[in-house]
Amino acid sequence: MRRPVAPVFLVIIMTITGCSVSYTFTGASISEEVKTISIQYFQNRASLVQPGLSQYFTDELTDKVKAQTNREMVRDFGDANFEGEIVDYRTNPQTVSGDATAAINRFTISIKVKFTNTISPEYSFEQTFSRYEDYDSASNLSDVEQDLIIKIVEQLIEDIFNRAFVNW
Repeated sequence: MRRPVAPVFLVIIMTITGCSVSYTFTGASISEEVKTISIQYFQNRASLVQPGLSQYFTDELTDKVKAQTNREMVRDFGDANFEGEIVDYRTNPQTVSGDATAAINRFTISIKVKFTNTISPEYSFEQTFSRYEDYDSASNLSDVEQDLIIKIVEQLIEDIFNRAFVNW
């Protein structure tokens, strides 16, 4: 007489679904216990303030988290919370041409982030993330600034998201 397969199959399914970590196609691993995520407004505290950068950065981080996780976004302090500030926004000459003028300039943005995971505090961190893009010094910064901001913010958001949820 054959034993029914259903009870064994049911035990396996219950064991698999009882895990406490969810994985996404992005590589993010977030505890099932983390139900809410909050992102506070990132103030611009850099010595050179670009109007709109604070809102743009905060919105881009929010969009990334919404798109890559299935957690509820809340205004108050969530189970996982991002807060911080823009601490550096600058351009510096990098290489000098034959006539002693800069040939390449480097545009840098740095963001100080405090990530708090109340469910798994070992994943909490406070870190400054910096990214830069080089541009030809023959270009006026105001002509290339928006494109550079978009590229740099995208890289910063990826770095911050990976640090918080991919746990490298």
